[in-house]
Amino acid sequence: MPVYSYSGVNRGGTAVSGERQAASKAELQTLLRRENITINKMKEKGREFAMPTFGGGVSSKELAVFTRQFSVMIDAGLPLVQCLEILAGQQENKTFEKILTGVRSAVESGQTLSSAMRQYAKVFDPLYVNMVEAGETGGILDTILQRLSAYIEKNVKLKRAVQSALIYPVAVLFIAFSVIILLLWKVVPIFATLFAGLGAELPLPTRVVIGLSNFIGSIYGLVIVVVFAGAVVALKFWYETPTGRLALDSLQLKLPLLGMLLRKIGVARFTRTLGTLISSGVPILEGLDITARTAGNAVIEQAIQKTRKAVEAGRNLVDPLKETNVFPSMVTQMIGVGEQTGAMDAMLQKIADFYEDEVDAAVKDLLTALEPLMIVFLGGVVGGVVISMYMPLFSMVAKLAG
Repeated sequence: MPVYSYSGVNRGGTAVSGERQAASKAELQTLLRRENITINKMKEKGREFAMPTFGGGVSSKELAVFTRQFSVMIDAGLPLVQCLEILAGQQENKTFEKILTGVRSAVESGQTLSSAMRQYAKVFDPLYVNMVEAGETGGILDTILQRLSAYIEKNVKLKRAVQSALIYPVAVLFIAFSVIILLLWKVVPIFATLFAGLGAELPLPTRVVIGLSNFIGSIYGLVIVVVFAGAVVALKFWYETPTGRLALDSLQLKLPLLGMLLRKIGVARFTRTLGTLISSGVPILEGLDITARTAGNAVIEQAIQKTRKAVEAGRNLVDPLKETNVFPSMVTQMIGVGEQTGAMDAMLQKIADFYEDEVDAAVKDLLTALEPLMIVFLGGVVGGVVISMYMPLFSMVAKLAG
């Protein structure tokens, strides 16, 4: 039996490598997949086999449209290979076209659709692949694809809600920062030269603004910019570590206004994902594992993984969820009712619908509250700089008039 060396990443995103005996490359891929290891490279007797990878390039909207069209074609009775060929041919996104062509070739060579899609993990995530696999096993692939497209569309809606909540304040702060820097760098020095030539007595606000202008115009201002950029890069690298991600995600959930919105988004995503998986026939343990990995927040992910371990040990679902203190009591109570009545998937979908409506209302309320605050902040800061520059002129005019 040949020996293969391999490298890849495990479920936690950690790089792993090693050697393993297997009858073939396909068998080794299957064995490692069961251990939740995604292979990047595989080598046998000096020959290297690189898994085909495509970086990003496919938006959630494109994936939702593809899934919806795919379900309609399957429901109409078209052969699987022909569906993939037609959908690949009409793709404007060349990256997605190459991926679908690769999936079609793999299916033609005898692989299942789910195993072919699993090779393109950056486009077809574990949730997508596992639901397709459940659809293939149960003979309801068209129904599963319809559920998938609806799920992706709901997920896109949630992402837009987050963007709507963040874009406005970020844009206003960026504009305010840019205007202030421009005033301090270009406009204030002109006034400072004028005041020095006239020998005017400067009030405290004017001296502070001129001091800031001198600081920004000096080498120290450049140092501050470099340090700030370095801090942002360091924070980004720290966020990619498990400790940093957990700390920052926990901080996000504690922020005023925004924290509550992010918590509602997390609950909606958790219930929508788990409900979709359960209704598609995915086992509860596997569904919880996939839901945790797609939670989007390390705190919620950790809570779901703890719940999964408790369920695996023989406990019900609702009690471990309560113990995490992450999910609202209404959510755990409704899940408990769904567990007792055997309608868990329907109950989870109802919770998701409710919280998605809550997210929409919370975004509108947040924007309504932030708009006047941002206007006052922008006007106060910029107006303060301008007024501080005119204060000496007012004093001089008053003295001349006297």
